[in-house]
Amino acid sequence: MRQGDDDSGADQNSIQVVNLFKRYGEGVESTLALGGVSFAVRKGEFVTISGPSGSGKSTLLNQIGALDRPTSGQVFIDEIDISKLSSQELARIRNRKLGFVFQDFNLIPRMSTLENVELPLAIEGVERKLRRERAMALLEGFGLTSKAKQSPSKLSGGQRQRVAVARALANDPSIILADEPTGNLDSQNAKLTMDFLGKLSSDFGKTLIVITHDLQVAQTAERTILMRDGLIEKIVEN
Repeated sequence: MRQGDDDSGADQNSIQVVNLFKRYGEGVESTLALGGVSFAVRKGEFVTISGPSGSGKSTLLNQIGALDRPTSGQVFIDEIDISKLSSQELARIRNRKLGFVFQDFNLIPRMSTLENVELPLAIEGVERKLRRERAMALLEGFGLTSKAKQSPSKLSGGQRQRVAVARALANDPSIILADEPTGNLDSQNAKLTMDFLGKLSSDFGKTLIVITHDLQVAQTAERTILMRDGLIEKIVEN
């Protein structure tokens, strides 16, 4: 749904952003990062967010991902207004409904590959045997069974990104948020990563939002939200 479109299908929205503002700092020294952003993403839709550096892409993703609170406006995740939730409730939403994939992978070097994938399940209190089985199944699906006991520092960039995606899927979230997931990868691994992320939406019904500065990557999605100066410039059907 485009900014300003009718929201009559709102019950089918996985994410809805309503007049979102985010300002950092106070007074004359403050910076407006988001200047009133509104849009919705349907359940199972694959959307990319693109735009120049400083356009508000990562700030917007942080709001959707319950990693930061807006100055004003609302974010709905499966019809829940997360802008009204307590810190504990936000943590529960993040761990149960959202999976995160970052450009720098954010894997923990002192933990094995398997333990990294297990981490969201451990936080959720899943019994050790069950979380190990789940994590091993994910690693097998990514062709990384042989790397389970290795430190992430021993893996290639493409392998680390696959581990990061496996970890994002550990709790079977309905929404995957990825911030420049191909930024540190060569072109071959970037294509493999985007192909797999796309399948999460097309084959498994995951709602997928990917931030990218690469227009070729952006065009792999169903729609691209183009941002500039904290505002949606336009939304493009791909």
